Amino acid sequence: MTSASPRLAVVGAGSWGTALAALAARNGVPTMLWGRDAAQVVAIDREHRNQRYLPDVPLPADLRATSDLREALTGAQLVLVVVPSHAFTQTVKAIAPLRPDGAGVAWATKGFEPGSGRFLHEVAAEVFGADVPLAVVTGPSFAREVAQGLPTAVTVHSDDDAFARQVAGVLHGPTFRAYTGNDIRGAELGGAMKNVLAVATGVADGMNLGLNARAGLITRGLNEMLRLNTALGGRAETLMGLAGLGDLVLTCTGDLSRNRRLGLALGRGRSIAEAVAQIGQVVESVDTADEVIRQADRFGIELPIAARVQRVLHGDLTPTECLRQLLAREQKPEY
Repeated sequence: MTSASPRLAVVGAGSWGTALAALAARNGVPTMLWGRDAAQVVAIDREHRNQRYLPDVPLPADLRATSDLREALTGAQLVLVVVPSHAFTQTVKAIAPLRPDGAGVAWATKGFEPGSGRFLHEVAAEVFGADVPLAVVTGPSFAREVAQGLPTAVTVHSDDDAFARQVAGVLHGPTFRAYTGNDIRGAELGGAMKNVLAVATGVADGMNLGLNARAGLITRGLNEMLRLNTALGGRAETLMGLAGLGDLVLTCTGDLSRNRRLGLALGRGRSIAEAVAQIGQVVESVDTADEVIRQADRFGIELPIAARVQRVLHGDLTPTECLRQLLAREQKPEY
């Protein structure tokens, strides 16, 4: 990036927010990272470490951090929100009165608004209004690997092509490819729903059901994503790319995935409370499963895998019962 790079405010100092802020700073983008925890923010600003989420990854010396949201947003030309989905609405409402004129808003949050099932772009549009450009950053990307500078590819979707390119330009670098697209609804669905399906593959692997079972769940899970995406008006090619298939494969097979680790623990006989406590971070699938099924019910669409994951997460089915029900389904054509 050049000295003309837009000033970036990253709101959310968890592992993913810190990784993206570090990436942008290494790209020469003036970046301010905001976090709630004052002590954590001081350590990032002075010691260039996020001891809680990325303790062994050195951060760029010119990455600044603050716990003052007004300070973080002052002078920002681009705002990137990286908070869990349950905190998204509250966070964008806090940003709205402080957002500098002309600053677009992007987010790297995956999920729906809990309770309403709304897509996050619908929430953001309501809060910021029609004149503020919006974008989602999504795709197969573990925070730790991005922070370490390992090769990664994501996609940025927006109804405003120029804004998608601006967001992608801030992130794109020697080891980080950022593509663009304009199917924001399909991109958000893929990023949210893959978390639910990762629980299913985690459960299967935790029960030692083998690689055939894992491949079957991933493939049939992708089919469920495509079915719901079509009903919602998204494009199939979006889910056959980084926002769908790419993110699904990574989350279902990579043990850095919190949702996969939740499934692994459940498949090994742990309770949900024990599994979430052991992971120690927000596990998006617990809320997202409810919203996926809410969307499916709205259109009368059957999602066998997602529906049973939801019941397992609510304690209505054991993993063994879930597997038995899936295997007992009638034989039928694949498509």
